[in-house]
Amino acid sequence: MTSVTLKQLGAHSTAQAAIDAARAQTTVPLIRPRLASTPKGKRPLMPWDWAYAEAGRLDPEGRATTSAELAPGVPVWLSPRVLRVTAPNGSMMTGPGTNAYFIGAPGADDWTLLDPGPDDDLHVQALIAAAPGKVTRILVTHTHKDHSPACAAIKLATGAPSFGQVAAHPEWQDTDFQPDHALSDGDRLAIGPGVTLRVIHTPGHASNHLCYLLEEEKLLFTGDHLMQGSTVVINPPDGDMAVYLASLRRLLNEDLDWLAPGHGFLIDEPHAVVNKTIAHRLAREAKVLAAVRALGASGLVDEPTLLAEVYAETPKPLHAVALRSLRAHLLKLRDEGVVGGEAGGLWRVR
Repeated sequence: MTSVTLKQLGAHSTAQAAIDAARAQTTVPLIRPRLASTPKGKRPLMPWDWAYAEAGRLDPEGRATTSAELAPGVPVWLSPRVLRVTAPNGSMMTGPGTNAYFIGAPGADDWTLLDPGPDDDLHVQALIAAAPGKVTRILVTHTHKDHSPACAAIKLATGAPSFGQVAAHPEWQDTDFQPDHALSDGDRLAIGPGVTLRVIHTPGHASNHLCYLLEEEKLLFTGDHLMQGSTVVINPPDGDMAVYLASLRRLLNEDLDWLAPGHGFLIDEPHAVVNKTIAHRLAREAKVLAAVRALGASGLVDEPTLLAEVYAETPKPLHAVALRSLRAHLLKLRDEGVVGGEAGGLWRVR
């Protein structure tokens, strides 16, 4: 709580400004902790904790029956229709690990596996052990190497056909993935009684990125289109910042209650999350343009110089990845006629 208070105070330039802002509040927001379990016992969750919304959905009576952590290989029922298993591939890029989801009708022996995850023997064994019934379909949101490579092993073990798309560019992709059935925007998959998935093509992070809407629960499986705790990398040429923003805006027209991300816990208030993500990307874009104008005022400026300015707050180990998103912003601005330059080269204001 102290850190949150200090962060709120830090948003004001003077003590008087902070006092004035406090006095201007017409209501005082109430913080309602929720209990969750950890290997060391119970602990309270605050609204800014990743597991907070999920705990409210799965444990409304506050009995600490949910976990504050995403434990690899541990099956978690999110509803009678949805079971989550997290892969043991947590990292700076994947957060707590890549989520796989089993989707099906309660009591049925017909289940769909969405995003089988990385090619990891322990993860594949955990998925096979956790399956609530026969796996009859394998769906893929996109073919980055933490989402689709386990498809081959699951197909071998179950005989289930695969569904998805192939990316337009091979970089960073699982090029072995070739879907048995290609999906298109708007396709509907009847998974079972009262279980329908609608395909929403959401390119930007990847050209072949698909989200899947569980219509009966207004629950959107987002893959990497939206993830918890950080923004996703946009890596040209397969990634495209303008296309990504358009795909985000499209979700504002969908009737959504929950997001089930490829990385992280269930997320509530989907439209607020989408709007926040759009605002963050546009703020970063404004910072990119300001940097080109300032650093390239007398001529041309290179990408490493822009990176150091625009992503100054980003940890150095992530700069190589941040360079990809920087380039995506620059290419978007170039296509809009605002800046001139080439990927990997020098940039200037037009």
